[in-house]
Amino acid sequence: QVQLVESGGGLVQPGGSLRLSCAASRNIFSGNPSNNMGWYRQAPGKQRELVALITSVVATNYADSVKGRFTISRDNANTVSLQMNSLKPEDTGVYYCGARWNVLTFWGQGTQVTVSS
Repeated sequence: QVQLVESGGGLVQPGGSLRLSCAASRNIFSGNPSNNMGWYRQAPGKQRELVALITSVVATNYADSVKGRFTISRDNANTVSLQMNSLKPEDTGVYYCGARWNVLTFWGQGTQVTVSS
């Protein structure tokens, strides 16, 4: 089992920045090379979508809508962060940390990000 604890989020004006962090209860990136951690978001009335992903070999993948504005990083063996710059109102939603560990998927509780003036 893996527990994921998210921090960060909140209310920010358009053009502002936020940093989200996710701490896993174990090292996600060791072992199976398909293991990864990422951030997903869900806007009201929409499906959850991938925002950014980082793999055990430190490869990254971003949604087209956030490329050049968001950066995902591995802070240590079990923590990833998402630096969000130049935020737009359409970035508003609940952001979930997700982890794929040994073919199983785990989710955090979610943190609200609201971009509004």
